[in-house]
Amino acid sequence: MPIASSPRQPLAGPRGAPRPRAASPAPRVRRDRRQLLGAWGERIAARWLRARGWTVVASRFRSGHRDLDLVVRRGTLVAFVEVKTRRDGRFGDPTEAVHWRKRRELVRSARVWIDRFGQPGDAYRFDVVGVLIGLDVPRRDGGRPERAVGRCGPVSGGAEGRPGDGESGVRVRVRHVPDAFQVPVGA
Repeated sequence: MPIASSPRQPLAGPRGAPRPRAASPAPRVRRDRRQLLGAWGERIAARWLRARGWTVVASRFRSGHRDLDLVVRRGTLVAFVEVKTRRDGRFGDPTEAVHWRKRRELVRSARVWIDRFGQPGDAYRFDVVGVLIGLDVPRRDGGRPERAVGRCGPVSGGAEGRPGDGESGVRVRVRHVPDAFQVPVGA
């Protein structure tokens, strides 16, 4: 026997009262925090690269569901930069987190960027920048970090609750791996 369609009504709880809606799942909150941390790391990496003579040409260039964190230029050299940000070093160096699938996606996005904005005579490469943010940033071999350790003042953004707002004096370590991987011929 067919069921007559009726306006959707909330499922009834005990004694006919509407059932309370479930709270949003925890992974969504974590994902948002990771995105904020990643955006903060990208701003730190962009500032770090600018201080070393690079010009930021694009930030978060999107191609479908893929993106390039930073596209930077120095003369005729264009680098597609993947930024990996971590709060601590418990899971290893962030620069080691770019696996083969991510590399494949970066190459695809870079090809789209080159088709749209590339100039004759440009040379291209893929860099990885690892950013460790936190008060207990580990140092390799107990000595000085590989590239830079500095203090990061408040990041602009105000009341949006971005990581780092009001956290002056947070230790930051930036590690730049130029030409981090090669593109296979025919890929």
